[in-house]
Parts: sequence; structure tokens; C-alpha cells
Amino acid sequence: MSDIKLFRTTSSSVIELRGSAVALEKSLQLLIERNMDAFLGVRFLASEFMTTNGGRMDSLGIDENGSPVIIEYKRASNENVINQGLFYLDWLMDHQRDFEWLVLERYGQDQAKAVEWGSPRLICIAGDFTKYDAHAVNQMNRNIELVRYRRFGEELLLFELLTSTSERPARDFSGEGTGLGEPVLNRPRSRQKTVTQYLADADQELLDLYEAIKAYLLALGDDVQLKTLDNYVAFRRLKNFACVEVKPQIRHIKVFVKVDPDSVQLEPGFTRDVRNIGHFGTGDLEVIITDSASLDKAKPLMDRSYDGA
Repeated sequence: MSDIKLFRTTSSSVIELRGSAVALEKSLQLLIERNMDAFLGVRFLASEFMTTNGGRMDSLGIDENGSPVIIEYKRASNENVINQGLFYLDWLMDHQRDFEWLVLERYGQDQAKAVEWGSPRLICIAGDFTKYDAHAVNQMNRNIELVRYRRFGEELLLFELLTSTSERPARDFSGEGTGLGEPVLNRPRSRQKTVTQYLADADQELLDLYEAIKAYLLALGDDVQLKTLDNYVAFRRLKNFACVEVKPQIRHIKVFVKVDPDSVQLEPGFTRDVRNIGHFGTGDLEVIITDSASLDKAKPLMDRSYDGA
């Protein structure tokens, strides 16, 4: 479906490195599981997890936003890994306690309580997919990502996000919403205000600023997905690259990006190193946006975070 070309350049020549996608072996699955956070932004939970109906999930994890993630590997050209993964997603939604127990054992009680059940994900990894696979995924109302891998020699491994879809969450009929075309997940209310409620409290100028930030982040690539959580709005490719909080009481918007704070000249009131400061979402650099001028100044930092995701 896609053709990636990788070259080694010297002062006198250009040599193409030929990528290969041999049958996905167990060793590659183990490599992915050992480095799942670096590759996919997912924390590892279990390998070859047995379900009560006799199935077996290849890999199971939890992502940066607390969402359950099932990873299935397509080892044969005739293997219908997408349908298999959907079967496991349905099983997981009916056995949430089993998943939360895994999280509790590995990452503790706080993480287990914070599991985000609004939008579990299925990541399918293969040497290639057909155009019919991509078309089928685009018709489904589920969070599915198709990831192609390529090996270049013994040292280089490439992951390419071919297509991804986001589930359209059920609407909340309580009458509360953003008014911005973003439905609210129907879940128990927390005592702390959600980002959706903060958006409802914002004046028109702040709403316009939020919409400008959202439009810029979404326009960075066709692979950008938006996920509205309780405390922030996450923008991600395979991994989060921007987490947005709205602060109507002080009339500004915080964007947390994955940029090394040591690589930028920090400016009080605009950028802050939050590596050792607790905050919602992911990202070590906090960027405060108050108007169109600070948004323009923040765009290169958003670009860097997107490129590194």
C-alpha cells in the first residue's frame, strides 16, 4: 500500500537500503513488547493473554491516556487480524475487571482506578496490509490503527502508521456539552471540572483561541487523532504529541508537548520545564498560549513534538 525509500548518502554516492517484511516472527513481537513504550507510547501489560472464551491476545497494554490497547500481529497473508482484534475488543469490554487487575498488579491502584474505558484501541501490526484492509477499517466505528513494519538490514526497524480511525463516542444526553461538535462520553461525573466543562465556561475569545490551536494540530497530518478526556484533550499519532488544557479562570490555554526543555530557551509566562512537576497529560514542556501572537510562537514547538511522535 505504501512505498518507503531509505537511502544512505555519502559525499560521492547515494545507496538505497532495501526494506524487507519477512514473516513476522516471535522475536519481533518480543522486541516490540520489551520496547512498547518507545515504539507505540503503550505500557506493556501481558503477552499471549488467554481469554475465558479460548482466545489469546498477542499483546496487551495501556496507553498514555489510560486507554486499554490490544496489539495483534499479522503473521500470514490470509490471516484476518482485524476481525480477530475486534473480537478481543468486545471480550475486553465485557471483562473490564480482568484488565484492571492486570494494571493493578503491574502499575498500582491509582493507575487501575484511572483506566479510560471510553475508547479502547486495537493496533494491528503487519509487514503489509491490502487496500481492502484500510477501507474496512475506515468504515468501522472503532479505534483501530494499521501499522506496517519494515526492516532495513540488522539495525533499522521502521513503523509506518498506514491508517487509523477513531470511535465516535456515545453522546451524553445530560444537556452538557462543549457546543463545539465534540460529544461527551457518558460516564460518572467527577468532582473536579472536566475540560469539556471548562470549555463551556470559556468566553468566545478563548473558545476561538482553542479552535485555532485544535485546527493547527489536526492539520499537521492526516494521521492526527483527537481524544477528549476528563482533564485534557490529547492529540496523537501513534503516541501523544500535544495535550491541551483550557483555563478560563485565568484566560489562557496550556499545551504540553514532547520537546526536551533543555533544547529551548525557556521564557517565563510562555514555556516551562515540567519534568518534575505533576500535571495532566504527557509532555515535558508546558507552553502557555494567551493570544494569536503566542500561538504563532508556539507552532514550531508543536511541529517538533509532532515530528517526534
